[in-house]
Amino acid sequence: MKTESAFHEKIAIVTGATSGMGQRIALDLAGNGAFVVANGRNKTNGNRLEEESPRIRFVPGDVKDPETNQGLVEHALSNYGRIDHLVLSAGQLGIGKLDEISIDDWRDTFATNVDAVFYLLRHALPVMQQKGGGSIVVIGSIAAFHAFPNHAAYCASKGALVSLVRQVALDFGPSVRINLVCPAQVQTPLLDASARAFDDPEQILAQTAQRLPLKRLGTTTDIAEAVLFYSVMPVVGSPAHTLRLTEAS
Repeated sequence: MKTESAFHEKIAIVTGATSGMGQRIALDLAGNGAFVVANGRNKTNGNRLEEESPRIRFVPGDVKDPETNQGLVEHALSNYGRIDHLVLSAGQLGIGKLDEISIDDWRDTFATNVDAVFYLLRHALPVMQQKGGGSIVVIGSIAAFHAFPNHAAYCASKGALVSLVRQVALDFGPSVRINLVCPAQVQTPLLDASARAFDDPEQILAQTAQRLPLKRLGTTTDIAEAVLFYSVMPVVGSPAHTLRLTEAS
């Protein structure tokens, strides 16, 4: 998706940028003219992002820590003076039935999938409003609306994002727009890990692909193009309008 005029010289923060969907989103934003503050825990992959694009600056850290999120906002402000776009893509897969998953894994899943979103929005939203607004895309999941075997923590945490995004749209619109993109099965390391919750991972992935309308798994490019679209989608009407589009995505 080429929207260079819309992203040219814009400033974006992307979490979960060292693998999967977040990595593709960071590269595509940079490729369309944005300056990207990319966050993740994998320093090797983060350094590769900087090698691939001079418009990407890698800031390592774990988004479960409030200080990491504050640091991302401060880095963007000190180097670029503002924040135009946020993409919250970091995710944690909590595998196990409710009576099997450990308390630590439950808490870790919510810390990454929900708490980290709260932390970054808490620090970034006031800045974005002061600087004239911007757009936010949160990466959710079809798991917010459909139950999957042995995914109690993951499904519950992704479900929480639906209500959180609604609330942010209501409280901070229309100057700041927020959308929740809920992918189905996308070929990423996270999907491979998710499939291991089933008896035959390879078979379940093949069966899943055949059930999808395109008869294939999604790609990171599919999701990146959706994210870029929602990042530049013009405001029409009230925040509630954005929510209806969010629910349809």
